[in-house]
Amino acid sequence: MIACVDGLKGFPEAIETVFPKTMVQICIVHQIRNSLNFVSYKDLKAVACDLKPIYTAATAEEALFQLELFAEKWDKKYPLIAKSWRANWSRIEPMFQFPSEIRRAIYTTNVIESLNMSLRKITKTRAAFPTEEAAFKLLWLGLQNIEKKWTMPIRDWRLALQQFAIIFEGRLPLAGLDGN
Repeated sequence: MIACVDGLKGFPEAIETVFPKTMVQICIVHQIRNSLNFVSYKDLKAVACDLKPIYTAATAEEALFQLELFAEKWDKKYPLIAKSWRANWSRIEPMFQFPSEIRRAIYTTNVIESLNMSLRKITKTRAAFPTEEAAFKLLWLGLQNIEKKWTMPIRDWRLALQQFAIIFEGRLPLAGLDGN
């Protein structure tokens, strides 16, 4: 239903080709990090603070207004930041179609990246696996240990799930939502 990508070229188009109904958006955390790559250390906090009204805006229109305010303040010193947000706007804007309950669940790829990093740690010390099944077993056992660290549920998940069911009517299995 929704894919959050980190800016890898061609990935959004590949997703849309295979899953044409999928809404593809860019990871806001990556967009912020990429923006801050251009900023000197002394301005880092101020620029990060001034970016926040853009991605926390209630609507896409408000976010664009906040982007213009940001550009007015920072374009002389860091013109590539607002330019990058504008260039990626078609992949940022989808997030604003959702209520805040959902945005927290979909605006970043960090959870997936954390999982991938944890699985890489498990496999990188192994030169080879005797069989494909051995590799799957190691990954499964690793997932069992990684899962123990997952203690924080997504905030307001039940509210988000209800919103998903409304927005993606007919595409989301309703088992458990209606008491069945």
